[in-house]
Amino acid sequence: MIRIDGSYGEGGGQILRYAVALSVLTNKPVEIINIRAKRPNPGLRAQHHTAISCMQSLCGADVEGLSVGSSKLTFSPGNVKPGDYKFDIGTAGSITLVFQACILCSLKTNNPITIKLRGGTDVKWSPSWDYFVNVFLPLVQKMGIKTEVKLIKRGYYPKGGGEAILKIFPVRNLQPLGLADKQVFKEIRGIINIANLPDHIAQRMKHTAIKVAVKNNLQTSITIDKTTSFSAGTGITLWSTSNSTVLGSTVLGEKGVSSEEIGENAANQLINDIKLGATIDTFAMDQILPYMALTEDKSVCMVRELSNHAKTNIWLLKQFFDVEIEINEKQELMQLSVNKRHI
Repeated sequence: MIRIDGSYGEGGGQILRYAVALSVLTNKPVEIINIRAKRPNPGLRAQHHTAISCMQSLCGADVEGLSVGSSKLTFSPGNVKPGDYKFDIGTAGSITLVFQACILCSLKTNNPITIKLRGGTDVKWSPSWDYFVNVFLPLVQKMGIKTEVKLIKRGYYPKGGGEAILKIFPVRNLQPLGLADKQVFKEIRGIINIANLPDHIAQRMKHTAIKVAVKNNLQTSITIDKTTSFSAGTGITLWSTSNSTVLGSTVLGEKGVSSEEIGENAANQLINDIKLGATIDTFAMDQILPYMALTEDKSVCMVRELSNHAKTNIWLLKQFFDVEIEINEKQELMQLSVNKRHI
């Protein structure tokens, strides 16, 4: 059994979700201790409980310690069972984080898996729905992973109530990412989501982001998705695509932060990555790392900086795989290389 210290590195929910997902993928039992020990409210929360329950159902795992507040969990996986699944996080816990864990653990499925989730689609500390759809999924698609998604309703903090469906198809072969060279990006695209708030908030956000892009000679196309939800919320997701990759940025609306500041921050984050020559953005790096460790040949990418989440994932991957991960500084960027592994 692989023993994982959940307080390692950033010590949050990510290490828990990925450890269980990798346990299912490799069919290796795992014990996780000190779960979220560095957080003000340590232990399992509702959204983590749902993520693990979902993976437990997918593979018929034997699990001990699966309760809200638990600081220790043992997970003994079975084989993934294709079919239809439905779960309710019960709060505004992130739908996208649960979906990401399910995709990773289901790479060896022989038939499609469909998962319907209810929770938060655009919440703090997680990929927004539009980032998940327009940045993360296209990146893993380039590696050979096919999915279909449908957004039924957006959900925001604190009430959640969002709904979405993910369909995961069998994977034939994972392809490496060869992203060592600077890419050409000509256009920024984006979506502003807004619910139960005045229209001018989204319009001001949009105009500011476009203004920043135009100053940097980038064409821009941003749409506004106006909807209703159980809680008010807003945010902007921007992305830019080259022939080989996609970069993205997301900023959620917050009380006390102007629409102009939100739009400007989102645009500047993305444009900084483009100018520096990044081929994977900082947000996507930790999300893509597990897949890079699973390809038969070496994957290479350029990133502006490695987040604590990414550093934690590098450590976690080495607990499961015989993998060599090299990090070399290249001027203002880091070149990250992931060599062939053995399961």
